[in-house]
Amino acid sequence: MAFDNQRILPAVRSMKDLERLMALPYGCLVLLESHISQIRPIVEMVRAGGKRILLHADLIGGLKNDEYAAEFLCQIIRPAGLISTRASVIAKTKQNGLIAIQRLFLLDSQALEKSYKLLERTQPDYIEVLPGVMPHIIAEVRQRTGIPIFAGGLIRTVEEVNQALGAGAEAVTTSRAELWKQVAPE
Repeated sequence: MAFDNQRILPAVRSMKDLERLMALPYGCLVLLESHISQIRPIVEMVRAGGKRILLHADLIGGLKNDEYAAEFLCQIIRPAGLISTRASVIAKTKQNGLIAIQRLFLLDSQALEKSYKLLERTQPDYIEVLPGVMPHIIAEVRQRTGIPIFAGGLIRTVEEVNQALGAGAEAVTTSRAELWKQVAPE
């Protein structure tokens, strides 16, 4: 796995959480929500702390989530990778040699089937499946696509982390700080 065998990919929404996370032994983290003016200093701070960061491109205020924004993020900001629900962002991320993570909201069977078609086109490096509390769906998506999976959303306990990992997820993305500490790498 490209993330130092982390079972948890901690996801932060605030500077306070980011500062707390910098003291923990994670090599890679996810920035969920931010503003365009905060991106460069955050990425630089994370890099200076010896860590890598994945940016959720769809959740950056002041930046449209399209291929032009993706190109700006990839070429100017240079995070480890981008997470997005948009095919054009995934394509641009891959073109720029960064880690491309396709985020999927699997609400029902129709959404699942549409997602399989999308994944055939985008061929991301990783898939983030939401909600992540569906071990049988995680296993199905992993088996059907052959693409490594992250499980995210609604995972609240260590048992749910272990169920997602047991179903084939490479890691669990979570903003729950208590799970960061309970499942921290050695």
